[in-house]
Amino acid sequence: MQRLWAPWRIEYITRGDLDSGKCFLCEKKDTPQKDEENFVLYRGKTCFALLNTYPYNNGHFMVAPYRHIGDFTALKDEELLEMMKIAQIGVEALQKSMGAQGFNIGFNLGRVAGAGLVDHIHLHIVPRWGGDTNFMPVLGDTKVLSEALERTYERLLPYFKGIL
Repeated sequence: MQRLWAPWRIEYITRGDLDSGKCFLCEKKDTPQKDEENFVLYRGKTCFALLNTYPYNNGHFMVAPYRHIGDFTALKDEELLEMMKIAQIGVEALQKSMGAQGFNIGFNLGRVAGAGLVDHIHLHIVPRWGGDTNFMPVLGDTKVLSEALERTYERLLPYFKGIL
């Protein structure tokens, strides 16, 4: 038997209940001096983008409003528009920098819908490639990610800064 080591996942496994009153999105939005460490790609007027540190695929990022809000229907027009504009920038960045061939884009609204964080709305943008699902997740309940978060951050950041 071969073993696939993913020691970075232990932080996710042991971090406890996400309803503990500690919102990781608010922590990251409130520490702009740690944007690189927190993988924050972009800060807009009402929303920001950051890499998902527990991604489904390489390049998986999220867009969230600065406002700590869990009710999708209570988002302001300005927040909704900026979320979509940031997602649009990210889709183009993932196509150009990583050759993404498709995307899963969406919200998990409520715990029963798969939301790990129910009180702070966030939009997931997950790049996809032909053949990116193989036997590992199907049979081994394991996802292999081929690129370190630091490298993905370096690859996408210039697009969000408007450099490329």
